[in-house]
Amino acid sequence: MSTPEDDIRAVLDESGPDYNGFTFETPGGGHQSDVYMVTLDHGGEEYEVVVKFKPDGDIPFDIEPKLHEYVANRTDVPVPRILVFKQQPTVDVRPYFVTERVHGENLSQEFATLSAEDRRRVMQQAGHILGDLHSEIGFEAFGRLDLHNGRLIVRDWMGSWREYFEQLTRAHLSRLDDTPFADVKSRALEKIEPALEFVPEDGVPRLVHDDFRPANLLFEAGAERPITAVLDWQDVLAALPEYNLAQTEFLFIDSSFTDPDVRESLRTEFHEGYTEHRPMDFEDGYADRRPLYQLSTLLWRMAGFEAVFDDDSGLVQARAEAQYRQQFERLLEAIPE
Repeated sequence: MSTPEDDIRAVLDESGPDYNGFTFETPGGGHQSDVYMVTLDHGGEEYEVVVKFKPDGDIPFDIEPKLHEYVANRTDVPVPRILVFKQQPTVDVRPYFVTERVHGENLSQEFATLSAEDRRRVMQQAGHILGDLHSEIGFEAFGRLDLHNGRLIVRDWMGSWREYFEQLTRAHLSRLDDTPFADVKSRALEKIEPALEFVPEDGVPRLVHDDFRPANLLFEAGAERPITAVLDWQDVLAALPEYNLAQTEFLFIDSSFTDPDVRESLRTEFHEGYTEHRPMDFEDGYADRRPLYQLSTLLWRMAGFEAVFDDDSGLVQARAEAQYRQQFERLLEAIPE
């Protein structure tokens, strides 16, 4: 069985420049173990790239490098430039792509301790990014994006947003059985099913990064626009924008801060950043639907709990489980009857 060092060397020999040696490390903040930050000694100078291998399992891989190019060509969203993509490498490694190394810290490791001004700028830019993404790219149906003959398509598409959101949420629920949260499944269903009537049937499906969270952003503190890169484009949907907005509010604000004044201030910055690119009425029923969308997002996090916290101590796991349960109770109570 090859080691990460063997695989990276094979990639560099196949696709990289001449080099005298290399070092590598894995990123923190919840990224997959299949991602490596590589530093080459190239002509006496350091040259930095990121190598990502296809994860194990039947996971579409070619969609991510395609979306890097697709988004970069249509928006101002900061995405790393693809340098090499090999769906069928000539060397004995899994499919891979290589991107430029964008500098910045992982936001998940810093967000809660940032200065109030840096947090304000992050949330305003997060709004800008989603507003830009939702303004420029639309689709004809709801579903998960895939590639067919090199073209983006909506896989297993649906014409109703309500039906697709229900399918998405039920998929999260089905994965709870083998987690510490199996006991919440029936209570969640009892609350979700009647509340689905508040979810719109219609709307223009927009490009939604379904894993837009601090762990997938790089940033530089003190910069006017601190977010330097949006990463991990493998989970992407054609969905209603309001779903993406509610997700982001949960993952950046409501799950990170308890002070209601801080929450409201950051939410205002986020909304203002968004509406500079795209009109959105945050009063027209959105606040009623937000906890339902956020509960779906929490169920997704619960389903992946063990994969995220598997290497952490029992104390860390117990604290995270308690936090998830508190969030569950709060959201259940907030969903309208």
